Amino acid sequence: MNKDFNILFEEKKLKDKLFKNRYIVAPMTRVSAVNNGLANERMKQYYERYAKGGFSAIISEGIYPDEEYSQGYDNQPGMANENHRDAWKPIVRNVQAHGALFLAQIMHAGAQSQGNPHRSHSIGPSEVAPKNDQLPFYGGNGPFPTPRIMTHEDMENVKKSFAKSALLAKEAGFDGIEIHGANGYLLDQFLTDYFNQREDEYGGTTQNRIRYVLEVIEEVRKAVGEDYIVGIRISQGKASDGDHRWALGETDARTIFGELGNAPLDFIHVTDEDVTQAGFGEGSLSMATAAKTFSHLPVIANGKLESPEKASSLLEKNEADFISLGTSALVNPDAPNRIREGKPLEPFDFKSIMLPQADIKSHELTKELLRK
Repeated sequence: MNKDFNILFEEKKLKDKLFKNRYIVAPMTRVSAVNNGLANERMKQYYERYAKGGFSAIISEGIYPDEEYSQGYDNQPGMANENHRDAWKPIVRNVQAHGALFLAQIMHAGAQSQGNPHRSHSIGPSEVAPKNDQLPFYGGNGPFPTPRIMTHEDMENVKKSFAKSALLAKEAGFDGIEIHGANGYLLDQFLTDYFNQREDEYGGTTQNRIRYVLEVIEEVRKAVGEDYIVGIRISQGKASDGDHRWALGETDARTIFGELGNAPLDFIHVTDEDVTQAGFGEGSLSMATAAKTFSHLPVIANGKLESPEKASSLLEKNEADFISLGTSALVNPDAPNRIREGKPLEPFDFKSIMLPQADIKSHELTKELLRK
């Protein structure tokens, strides 16, 4: 191994959990569960590859937390009941048996739902449909429908579902959870100016729009206790609107990451098209640097970090603490082992990781996958 990459293989602790190196598998929607949300053998094999491949930790694909409005895709796995919990247990044990930690990502799709057998309509902070069409790669077709605006009762119910799901994940043996606050899903919708047109205490200013996110974090923390790992994923771009940027740029970043830094979180996971580049216009901070600077929390960085030179530089400059790999991990499930041994990574090949229902009509689908 090139000695310049040593930092990528240094150990680091979060709470009482030891990460054996700085490589983490990013959450990626795979829609391969049973249609009632149960995890299965196919998923066990999928996650096992990464654990065997040398990653210190894996963050699961987005898991829906209730059997109401949260599910975003057909064949998405759930953590909404005890059957879901029990189906995950052997998968979690298998990952851990191979020396990797496993974190569950809890995700409410909100208005960006395109496959939910439990409800015939979606909910969101306001009656605003996501931009652009549903994702064909994940079985969607045509425009997203306009959601029903969430009442305060809806909001309370969703907070409780996040908390219940987090507790079920803990009971399933996961080493921690990641709250999905990115990529245009429900919590990101509250944070996004055009999605959130509310006139109550949850709308208007950035400070108000992050209020609900903070309340969900508090509810989850109360459910799982102080000693359990709880983090959040944050982005500007969305699955339905990859080019979105926060209107106030670094000012919004200071507010958002500052508030998250005061919340009972253990890490922030940021993702951007290239997480090392200016995130808020020319000459601005990157998303990773902004998260680290304004939150003072450990940061997982995601976005074009397959190069070990680039990844190690980010860590050396203290602009992140961990590196998460997405699409490059799909084609290189043994990426940490390869890098440690000085072997090159295979280039990303979209067709090689196609889902069974994928309908490739253009290279635009590749872009949509990368935004996930």
